[in-house]
Parts: sequence; C-alpha cells; structure tokens
Amino acid sequence: MPTNDVDHRLSAAPDTGYVYRTSWRVATGDLDTNLHLRLDGVARYIQEVGAENLVDAGEAEEHPHWLVQRTVIDVVEPMEFPNDVSFSRWCSALSSRWCTMRVDLVGSDGGRIETEGFWIAINAKTLTPQRVSDTLVERFASTTDVHRLKWRPWLENPGELDEMMPFALRRTDIDVFEHVTNTAYWHAIHEVMALFPDVCTPPYRTVIEYRRPIKYGEDITIGWARRGDDVQIALSVGDDIRAAALLRKL
Repeated sequence: MPTNDVDHRLSAAPDTGYVYRTSWRVATGDLDTNLHLRLDGVARYIQEVGAENLVDAGEAEEHPHWLVQRTVIDVVEPMEFPNDVSFSRWCSALSSRWCTMRVDLVGSDGGRIETEGFWIAINAKTLTPQRVSDTLVERFASTTDVHRLKWRPWLENPGELDEMMPFALRRTDIDVFEHVTNTAYWHAIHEVMALFPDVCTPPYRTVIEYRRPIKYGEDITIGWARRGDDVQIALSVGDDIRAAALLRKL
C-alpha cells in the first residue's frame, strides 16, 4: 500500500453528485514534436474548464479569483492530434476556503490524462484566502465525503541538485496578480522532461507545488536531480526555492 500522498493514484469519478462536463478539440498550438498534447496545454485546459465550471455552478461572480497550490498531472495514455477531448471536473475534497478539484481528459480517438489541483479562493484586494459561499460548498460537497480539507505538501524541496540552468521569463508569463502564471511553470518543466524521455514516457506522473510567487524581473534557475525513476526539480530565485516539482514513472 502507498505510504506517501505522492504515491497514491487519484480518486475515481463519482457515481453521483455534481460533475461538470464539457469538450473541445485539441489545439495545434498545444502540441509537442510527437503531436501529443503538452502539459502546459493541459494546465491551460483545466484552468479554462474550472472557469466554465464556476459559471455553470452560478459561482463565478462570487468567486472569480483562485490560486493553485499544487497541480498533479498523470499522463496515463498520450493525447494525440487530431482528437476531441471530453473533460469531467468534480470536487474530491474541500473546506471553507479551498478545495481539490479533479479533472479527467479523455480523447475521442484515444488518450487519457487525469489531474488534480489544490485551489484556494482568493480575496483580490488582500491576496489572502477567503471563505467560499454556502451554495458552493453544498454543490461541490456532493462528490466527496472530505469536508475538512487541510493543506499538506506532497513534495520536499530537493536537496543536492545534479544540474542547473537559467530560465527566462516573458511579460506574457505574468497574471492579474503580477505573478508567474501556472502554465509558465510547465514551460520550465518541459525543459527538464526533454532530458529524461524514459521517465516521461506514458504512463507517468508530474507534480508541481508552489512555495512562493515568482515575479517578472526575477532571475529564475531550474535545477534537477535524477533518483531512480524519479526526477526532482526546483525553480529558484537565488537560494530561495519558489516551486518544487517531480517527474515519476507510474
């Protein structure tokens, strides 16, 4: 039996409760050299599905701003182009200020990617967590028995790194809070993935945990260390690790 959170498979889709569903075609700009959907594309898709989900639930005006603390992407089977992707999104655990949301991607012509994000409702003026509405709790709680979710990191910051390289930011990498966007972190992860194709051949797992925001103008370094079938990654500003990540065979 798995002993660490990062070892567990993500929860299965519920038989009942509120599951938001939508679909669209894989975009050509989100493909790698093998015509597979890239992980930064997956990150964009699950963010857009989340925005649609809030509108469908009637909660978009009350809760327009969310920050992600952790993203897990399990590429079970690659999503090849051309393909139409069906998305299913549901809550796997929640509390009064945050929740974990599962999104599964299934291709009409093959491909399966399972994801989970730890999302925090944010007050845009104070940039602090805010309580969600009773109506959101009632609807999202219909797919989970975990109603007192607490934050617990899955990853430790990497220790000694094997190699390091700089990673340049662009102004298009910055969000409304003047932080680096979620998808920009995945651009950095792809740089490391290219060095370890044996680890990143499906099925494989990728995890990012965000420690502190990165802002435009800061000098970013990517460092990594290969340990068996795991690759540990750190995105740092000087000696300050701003995000930790993991690549792992499933």
